[in-house]
Amino acid sequence: MASTAEGNQYQLNDSSKSKRFHGPLAALTTLFFMWGFLTCLNDILIPHLKSVFSLNYTQAMLVQFCFFGAYFVVSMPAGALVRRIGFKQGIVLGLIIAALGCLLFYPAASLRVYSLFLGALFVLAAGITILQVSANPYVTALGPQATASSRLTMTQAFNSLGTTLAPFFGASLILSAAVLGTEQIAALSASELDAYRTAEASAVQMPYVGLALSLLVLAGIFAWLKLPSITPDAGVIQGTEDSIWNHPHLLLGAVGIFLYVGAEVAIGSLLVNYFALEHVAGMEEAKAAEYIAYYWGGAMVGRFIGAAVMQRVSAPKVLIFNALMSVALIAVSITSSGNIAMWSILAVGLFNSIMFPTIFALAVAGLGRLTSNGSGLLCLAIVGGAVVPLFQGMLADGFGLQISFVLPLACYIYIAYYGFKGWIPR
Repeated sequence: MASTAEGNQYQLNDSSKSKRFHGPLAALTTLFFMWGFLTCLNDILIPHLKSVFSLNYTQAMLVQFCFFGAYFVVSMPAGALVRRIGFKQGIVLGLIIAALGCLLFYPAASLRVYSLFLGALFVLAAGITILQVSANPYVTALGPQATASSRLTMTQAFNSLGTTLAPFFGASLILSAAVLGTEQIAALSASELDAYRTAEASAVQMPYVGLALSLLVLAGIFAWLKLPSITPDAGVIQGTEDSIWNHPHLLLGAVGIFLYVGAEVAIGSLLVNYFALEHVAGMEEAKAAEYIAYYWGGAMVGRFIGAAVMQRVSAPKVLIFNALMSVALIAVSITSSGNIAMWSILAVGLFNSIMFPTIFALAVAGLGRLTSNGSGLLCLAIVGGAVVPLFQGMLADGFGLQISFVLPLACYIYIAYYGFKGWIPR
């Protein structure tokens, strides 16, 4: 990874630059864990709500559309807000808003209205967006720029720990009830069907209330913690008229984030239904949900490995390798069946591991005062998690679920390009 001649993007207000940041970094890992956990629960919600409201793939993918659509709406205002109130206050505010989104699941389930679920997801994601805009650049600032990718990859590993544990949580508390088949549902009376749908919808209430309480506790902890105060280094910017639009490596990185998040989310969102296909695994939903942990667990393992590898190997080279491996694995899954199709698509998670933190760190390198705006743009690009899954849902409805994975395959081809050439500042 190239380093900037000006050095680190930030300087600490504290005069001692040798101060160790283990404490603040440890605290920040809890945030990465929590938003990973909450994001991955969508992979459980999609098949659950698909059953509750009898949705097709496109309609079910509105879960991800509303969740990740919040990034598009909130990211740039969040960047401006965090620049005004600071990283710490941004973290506290993000946690409180995310908790409110979780609490909204209770009335949504009571009223059994799909649009209310989507609204709750939007509010939850708005809080997570503010967290991302605050925490990601903060982590890159807590140490030398040369190891920013490695540092952010390490904290993202705890994000992946959250995504690894979430499927077990969701499978046991949300998908644990026996799901009736089409013939069984058809045999129910109107009152029995209504009671069945109500019971299914209410399965999400207490889990999300518990998550809301956890988020509020975290907000209180971060309000109390004393974190290092960080401000942009004025020496990085060469003029007062600079703009994020003058940095092609940032803009191309935003496209990379868009496609990476879209591909990762689209794959995870459809795994339960993919493994239910007879020629793939023929699994029941609750059992298939547990296998999602292998997908996200692979990302966790890969991030720990990647954090170590990128101490010796340049971040762009690691990015190219991982993207090409993802392309190969998806191609194998599309053209095969049974265990080969199942395990090859799960293995993509391992190579997803370093992509987000690596693209993010490469894209914000050398932005100086523009780092908050650049971070907001990159978090805005997370809207790919709304757009790509929706289009894959359309492909699945029109051409079949297995062939629809050609869309994330194309996304990884672009990411390989970014690692080859697009990241170079010009």
